[in-house]
Amino acid sequence: MKRSPLVFALQLLITLLATAFLVVPAGTSILAGVTVNYFQGVRSGLTLEWVAQVWGLYAPTIFRSIGLALGTLVVTLLLGVPAAWALARKPGRMSRLVEEVVTLPVAIPGLALALALIIAYGGIREFRASILFILVGHVLYTLPFMLRSVMAVLAAVDVRTLEEGAASLGATPWQRFIQVVVPNARGGIIAGSLMVVTLSIGEFNLTWMLHTPLTQTLPVGLADSYASMRLEIASAYTLVFFIMIVPLLVAIQLLGGERRAAKR
Repeated sequence: MKRSPLVFALQLLITLLATAFLVVPAGTSILAGVTVNYFQGVRSGLTLEWVAQVWGLYAPTIFRSIGLALGTLVVTLLLGVPAAWALARKPGRMSRLVEEVVTLPVAIPGLALALALIIAYGGIREFRASILFILVGHVLYTLPFMLRSVMAVLAAVDVRTLEEGAASLGATPWQRFIQVVVPNARGGIIAGSLMVVTLSIGEFNLTWMLHTPLTQTLPVGLADSYASMRLEIASAYTLVFFIMIVPLLVAIQLLGGERRAAKR
């Protein structure tokens, strides 16, 4: 069915307006981060001084967020991939129940989930004051995304049949997992990994409740900079945040496009 030029132009106009509505605030914030004086505008000149100040003030926070995201990724891989394999092998009512329980933290507000963790484990002083406390919260929040991504791929390739073929050739369960399951789930593992890292770096609500002055992360530092620093520094912090997040988002989109193309 051929679309009329008028309908196409209307759709394009709506898309461009929606894109501008989302992009213009981000672009304005980034511009403020490289402007000598935001209130005077671009005519005051461009500078990287504010970015340098952000790096000097918040470099430990940035590296801490990266380390936390990578730690979250490692834990979700160790838990999520074997769990997805087990659930994909034996689909049924119990598997669906386990999947829903694991997915439950996504439906719970981050503040409520953080409060539950504080009530349950906040009495352990050393644990409460360490970055591991935030790591537990990030794992609870991001594990469903890894689980669902891997399960979707394993369901599409019929992992049970592949395993049965490998077992008939004498492969042990460990060999089947490493040599059959993991290679066939590679697309889901990569997509889930990118999603986990992106969500961990950008997570604020849960982290804001769980952090201490010594375990501040990137989004919490961003909120702190907007509350206590001049606007240019806070905007430069936003620029640093975008530099870290946007490549991950682009990678997710590219991977999603490749997976759709492979299915055709």
